[in-house]
Amino acid sequence: MTAPRTRVVLVDDHPLVRTGIRALIDATGDLEVVAEAADGQAAVDAVSALSEQPDVVLMDLSMPGVDGVEATRRLVDGGATAAVVVLTSFADQTRVAEALEAGAVGYLLKDSEPAELLAGIRSAAAGHAPLDPRVARALLPTRTSSPGGDLSDREREVLALVAQGLANKQIASRLGIAERTVKVHLGSVFRRLGVADRTSAALWAREHL
Repeated sequence: MTAPRTRVVLVDDHPLVRTGIRALIDATGDLEVVAEAADGQAAVDAVSALSEQPDVVLMDLSMPGVDGVEATRRLVDGGATAAVVVLTSFADQTRVAEALEAGAVGYLLKDSEPAELLAGIRSAAAGHAPLDPRVARALLPTRTSSPGGDLSDREREVLALVAQGLANKQIASRLGIAERTVKVHLGSVFRRLGVADRTSAALWAREHL
């Protein structure tokens, strides 16, 4: 029996960019583009119109009207279960922080290698937080001398369960919260710790919690 493919919504205001990324995704055997949108509001509408929720939303940041940060916030606040991965040209600290605070779980750059982009999509669908190393470096100045000191109690609870090897769905069940909420907490944890994935976060937790 063939495994279901990872469902992706592609959001970018440049048709040429969408065409190129769609071709890249459609050439794989495990990913598929199920909708496209040219601006943030259209992205929110496209996700809500799908009969089956997508797994990943690839979100551009700089778009006319509703930008990617606000669209991400609307998707998360509206209960969308898709993992939002920002795909943009910018790696400045402010924009990265805004996107992650809005609920994005990952942040990739448009000049990434094709294999890196595909790996990032798969990683996000699996519950991880793909973060381009250049983006991680942009976040470093926000780290305090004691990383993790500003984690909330809930973020610490989520992090402790990650360290125990629990998946997002198991963490959600254990804490009585939505799985998408777990993803949001993890995105915040990764940013505060300056790590790019749950493995690194788990290692940090085992040493510090």
